[in-house]
Amino acid sequence: MRPSMISAALVAALVGYGSTIALILAAAQAVGANSAQTASWVAAICFAKAIGSMLLSTWKKVPIVLAWSTPGAALIAASTGININEAVGAFVLAGALIALTGAVPAINRAVSSIPTGIASGMLAGVLLPFCIAVATYAVSDWRMVLPLIAVFLIVRLISPLYAVLAALATGLVIAFTYAGVPVPAFRFEALSLVFIMPEFNPAVLIGLGLPLYLVTMASQNLPGFAVLRAHGYTPPVAASLGVTGIGSMIAGVFGSHTFNMAAITAAICLGDDVHPDKSKRWQVGISYGIIWMLLGFFGPVIIVTIIAMPKAIIAVVAGLALITPLIGALASAFDASATRFAAAATFIVTVSGIAAFGVGAAFWGLLAGLLVHLIDGLKRR
Repeated sequence: MRPSMISAALVAALVGYGSTIALILAAAQAVGANSAQTASWVAAICFAKAIGSMLLSTWKKVPIVLAWSTPGAALIAASTGININEAVGAFVLAGALIALTGAVPAINRAVSSIPTGIASGMLAGVLLPFCIAVATYAVSDWRMVLPLIAVFLIVRLISPLYAVLAALATGLVIAFTYAGVPVPAFRFEALSLVFIMPEFNPAVLIGLGLPLYLVTMASQNLPGFAVLRAHGYTPPVAASLGVTGIGSMIAGVFGSHTFNMAAITAAICLGDDVHPDKSKRWQVGISYGIIWMLLGFFGPVIIVTIIAMPKAIIAVVAGLALITPLIGALASAFDASATRFAAAATFIVTVSGIAAFGVGAAFWGLLAGLLVHLIDGLKRR
């Protein structure tokens, strides 16, 4: 295997892991996962992505790399009043819906019929509070936070891809020096996946499971397929949705939320510098999978380190990582004039954080946007 494949896979995996692991931990904390369940969550999704990437790349001879759902993690982290068992039930549902989308054309068409602006408005509403937290902590904990922001902005001028990683590294230095956080004891313990019995609470399935499915499809899978097309490949849509959907269901009972097609990190693995022969570039999926397996095994050590960091640093790193997705969501939400008002309604209701009948704001935002879009449609007729 060419060294260029290994290096591309290593960069893609480290960027994907390091830039959003803080958000995964915030999601686990939001649903009350204990330390063992959190470690299982991270390990399960790392293993699932690794196996899925290797399977699809080898099977379809296309360089397919998978990622965890970053917007999905943000959605979970913004949830309140949900326990880990209910969250797992929502994860299993989202995985089942993804698999069904690949298997049943009618479901695919129904999801595709949701205007992009409305789906993006919901995503933007989920992401905005995390980005606002950067400004909030920049005032309340400025001594720790401002250096992170400065490093992020400077590195972003050189390489946007590494800006969040640089901020995370800076946060680690600040946490264990200036903030006086004691260095955790690095004891490598046998990794164990923890089975978590899913609880299918209807309100949580509607308020978390359905929005998790929609944001994963709209903001992760569809762009992921588009990146493959842009590099001259025909994406195996049905197979990819089947593998990631069923894989998400299996990994879900060990705490993992959904995983999906990668977009930004996928581009790292698709260029001519990876392999001049496009037909052999699929082998990068093998390297990528092996690296994610290693990240899964060493996850407990990494998690202990990040959890020991002050809350302000974790929140700011997560918020900085979500600025680019927020920009994309906002641009997409208000791009088409025909759905602009409906997208605004979706965004406003989602970002309000309201909950009714035990169902979270993301669902009500989507419902509000679709209702406004339907009313606007009557005028156009």
